[in-house]
Amino acid sequence: MSNLPDSKAESTDLNSPSGSLGFERFSKKRYFTFNDYLYRKHGKKVYKITLDASFSCPNRDGTISSGGCIFCDDSGSFSMAHSSKLSIKEQVQTAIENLPRRFKAELFLAYFQAFSNTYAPVEKLKEVYDNAFSDDRVVGISIGTRPDCVDEEKLDLIKSYKNPWLELGLQSAHDKTLKLINRGHDLKTFENAYILAKEKSIRVCVHIILGLPGETPQDMLFTARYLSKLGVDGIKIHALTVLENTPLARIHAANPVKLLTEDEYCNLVADVIEIMPPDTTIHRVGGSGLSTSLIAPLWARNKFETMNKIDRILWERDTRQGARFSLK
Repeated sequence: MSNLPDSKAESTDLNSPSGSLGFERFSKKRYFTFNDYLYRKHGKKVYKITLDASFSCPNRDGTISSGGCIFCDDSGSFSMAHSSKLSIKEQVQTAIENLPRRFKAELFLAYFQAFSNTYAPVEKLKEVYDNAFSDDRVVGISIGTRPDCVDEEKLDLIKSYKNPWLELGLQSAHDKTLKLINRGHDLKTFENAYILAKEKSIRVCVHIILGLPGETPQDMLFTARYLSKLGVDGIKIHALTVLENTPLARIHAANPVKLLTEDEYCNLVADVIEIMPPDTTIHRVGGSGLSTSLIAPLWARNKFETMNKIDRILWERDTRQGARFSLK
């Protein structure tokens, strides 16, 4: 935001909420963005290539359930940046040809996003992951999946690649919520997967959703504190959105679900940021459903406005990431 003060001129007292925690050297954000992390590590602009390997999900194919999580549509939270009709090599090449012109990217991180990207035999996974490194400018891999779709053999494979990240969908630390949204696993399943990944020295980013049915702000911040005490490497924060052709859409049509307002969401995100450890990378603070499939809330269509509002709240509070971090 152009009206924000220059953070480089601020105090460097780490004990002060206004003090520098280091990440301001790369941006004016008051939190440690994943982009900042990648620039620190590689010294160049790194951009995520979103890939679709046409994996399925045990919560949709009948193994656990055929309905999926109530908020998930047929794209599996995929941005549709590419078509799964293209091979992984073709998707990588297409992205590398176009992204440098749009975003001045020099290096790339292969990101498997849609559905559960460890839900296949290890031999198949190796073939898919290997193809993500078909260009020398791909410097790492990020694999989105469910906690119940990882095991030691799969994690050993992931660990074998350079700069691996595992993205685990948790959404909430409350078992009653996980059952309500038809998540298909409990908190203990997440803990087991997380511990196993950390034992393999794999960096883990955890996804949470704010505004899930029945949860109070206190419930949502309990999830944030739980992850903060774990010392997670990264976190993605989402707002609950209603997308077309989802169980949530049908529920919403029959009896409108109470969704967070933009102000409520932004203030909660600021709370979460304050709670997280200073060295946890914030991968995302807002996302939106496809404009053609988003039913509500409509403010979620403009993620940049939401991100700017979160920045403004942090500056107005004179706070930053880690200001309320505690292991107690």
